[in-house]
Amino acid sequence: MIPQFGRCKAGSGVSYLRVPMVRWIIALVALLFFASPALARTAPDSFAELAERLLPSVVNISTTQTAEGQSGIEVPVVPPGSPFEDFFKEFFERNQPKQRQRKATSLGSGFVIDAQGYVITNNHVIQDADEISVILQDESRIDAKVIGRDPKTDIAVLKVEPSDKLKPVRFGDSDHARVGDWVVAIGNPFGFGGTVTAGIISARGRDINAGPYDDFLQTDAAINRGNSGGPIFNLQGEVIGIATAIFSPSGGSIGIGFAIPANSARPVIDQLIKHGAVRRGWLGVRIQSVTDEIADTLGLKGAAGALVASVIDNGPAKKADIRAGDVILEFDGKPIDQMRKLPRIVAETEVGKAVDVKVWRGNKAVTVKVTVAALEETEEVAAAAPRAPNDTPKASIPGVGLAVAALNDRLRSDFGLDEDAKGLVVTGVEAGGPAAEQGIKPGDLIVEVSQEPVTTPDQMAAKVTAARESGKKSILLLIEGDAGLRFVALRLAAN
Repeated sequence: MIPQFGRCKAGSGVSYLRVPMVRWIIALVALLFFASPALARTAPDSFAELAERLLPSVVNISTTQTAEGQSGIEVPVVPPGSPFEDFFKEFFERNQPKQRQRKATSLGSGFVIDAQGYVITNNHVIQDADEISVILQDESRIDAKVIGRDPKTDIAVLKVEPSDKLKPVRFGDSDHARVGDWVVAIGNPFGFGGTVTAGIISARGRDINAGPYDDFLQTDAAINRGNSGGPIFNLQGEVIGIATAIFSPSGGSIGIGFAIPANSARPVIDQLIKHGAVRRGWLGVRIQSVTDEIADTLGLKGAAGALVASVIDNGPAKKADIRAGDVILEFDGKPIDQMRKLPRIVAETEVGKAVDVKVWRGNKAVTVKVTVAALEETEEVAAAAPRAPNDTPKASIPGVGLAVAALNDRLRSDFGLDEDAKGLVVTGVEAGGPAAEQGIKPGDLIVEVSQEPVTTPDQMAAKVTAARESGKKSILLLIEGDAGLRFVALRLAAN
């Protein structure tokens, strides 16, 4: 029988139900469908069941490293020229025992991801180790070998051969983890073995200058020395992070710990298991942040994206006609709201994949197709720019706080510039002026002004004047200096 709902009493403004059971049904439906997410994610009364289930999957990592030890015998200090100086020196050199080797031991944490014996930890836990052991919850110790490691993300994969199958854990989706969500950390702090702590996610997307692909989760769950490489779990028992660093003046936990997100770690782990190394995507551009001033000069609504300072010859970007001055807004459908996101997204892209890249160019969005190449490990060395001689000719550019000169053979020699260098050379910078604020210094080259090449001081002066007369507060320069090409939005001083 279908329950009958009553009607409102005339003029009462209050409705009622004749069947009491219907009230309970509606209350239950309201609780399931209209309850706030905060109520759905309240903390459990206890973490005991979760800890009991996960502890067998978390291991301690013990490493030993052979180091040269000191003999412990010191030569007495005697005054120089003393008659005893040669005597003591000869005696102790003849009788000094040889340096003996000692083994340095360190401890960390890890977790099992495969019943056959794959274990995840931090690279810095096992770096330079001569011997690595995995210690299970039952105190049994198993020798481990390194399958692969990646210093840039601080991830290492180990392999053990257990007598019994291990109990693995699974990864969760760290992108769905929100600030304020409960998390549980399990590890080996100070060598005490399986230790469980709980807290919340304090922040996301932290850059702590640990590497080029920083994107850490921050948590206040207690993480100490020895927790490195241990898992950070959500309340479903899924690994959403790998504990890797703490901020602490004292060396102990003060509630600021950092974990590699699972979604960043998983592609690295997969490649380490398959290939023993990581192949990263490469775009072939040098980029910089988009400031409010740069966004204003380029006609962007906000300071977002990655500004292309230069394009590497024969790289994927060059072949796809990405140009210096473009602002990359999207890569493979992923928005680039901050410059530092682009290297990580490109690195995680499969080598050889053709992707769409949306760039801002000429006051409009343009989409180009780029085939991602493999990143080759290279090292760049930058030389310091020499100072300008006192008699260097200087043409002052009013309102920007610098003097420039057209290139000639003498200036190329004075500043150590290449024969094919182009643009204007900066010969003087006014202390405290707009150019000094942007770090421009003598010896830098001004390659473009307002995204157009310049070769004479008069050209630059005319562009500065035109920008000021049009009401602009800054002008965009392309500068080549010690660190390569970069764009600078130079503030225009008042007349």
